[in-house]
Amino acid sequence: MKVLMTGISGRLGPYLAAELERAGHELVLFSRRQPPPEFAKWPWVQGDITSFEDCLRAVRGKFDAIQHAAAQAWPTDHPGERKMTEERGLPFDTTMRANIMGTYYLLQAAVQADIPIFVMTGSNCALGHGYRISNVPFPFRYLPVDEEHPSAVEDSYSFSKLAAEELLASYTRAYGMRTYAVRAAGIRNPQQRIEAARRAQPTTAWSPWMWVWVGSEDVASAHRLLMEKAHLIEAHGAYFCNGDDSAALEPSRELLARFQPHLLPLARDLEGHASFISNHKLRRTVGWAPRTSWREHLGREA
Repeated sequence: MKVLMTGISGRLGPYLAAELERAGHELVLFSRRQPPPEFAKWPWVQGDITSFEDCLRAVRGKFDAIQHAAAQAWPTDHPGERKMTEERGLPFDTTMRANIMGTYYLLQAAVQADIPIFVMTGSNCALGHGYRISNVPFPFRYLPVDEEHPSAVEDSYSFSKLAAEELLASYTRAYGMRTYAVRAAGIRNPQQRIEAARRAQPTTAWSPWMWVWVGSEDVASAHRLLMEKAHLIEAHGAYFCNGDDSAALEPSRELLARFQPHLLPLARDLEGHASFISNHKLRRTVGWAPRTSWREHLGREA
């Protein structure tokens, strides 16, 4: 397949490009910055997803799919993130412009170029459990969470990822495009997995992120499988994409008992170190399975 890919200069981009390349797909890379040298053989369209004109330039030619990995990865207007936003010189509305308008422009360009498949890196934050602004805890109804659990987003990043899923669904309804969001969680590359094992310590407090994680390579394989099997599955879907286990040393029920005992009655199928978010829908739909581990590095010398 001939694939237009965004986000090659991001944290996930090189892993996604390598996954598609190994599978024999032809790439065109669309990004603001020059791609890493190992991908120099592929055509590069320099541009920004927040420019509709740039998006139109990028889709020139015949494409079978778009793999959209470009995004603003945190809420630039969040009260707790103002310092980082200011230090990086970013406008407060960067998250909304990149994740909402950037996705909209790319989808609209895809319609004009008659590109039938669109796969986007979403986020587990579409649930709304992280980046809370109010003092109201996330209203869990059951654990592990799955795609049927209601969202309760409060911040611009979580909202942008949830809204982008709805935007994709609208293009499926209106134009027949096959659209998919990969709800990635706590993406870790190989070095980060080694470092996580080396730094692992007993847990001392509840994490609003629930220790959910996934390997970079596993997110990439989810992107590829959804694209390759698009015509065999439902035309639209959002899928949690995370490891089977948590990033905590302690068993999951022990974490609940120590820090959130009121959630214990809501827990089901949380044996051992099971993740608090279920990846079963992605597994069932395209035969995906996580291939990476951070626990295999526990006890090894750095």
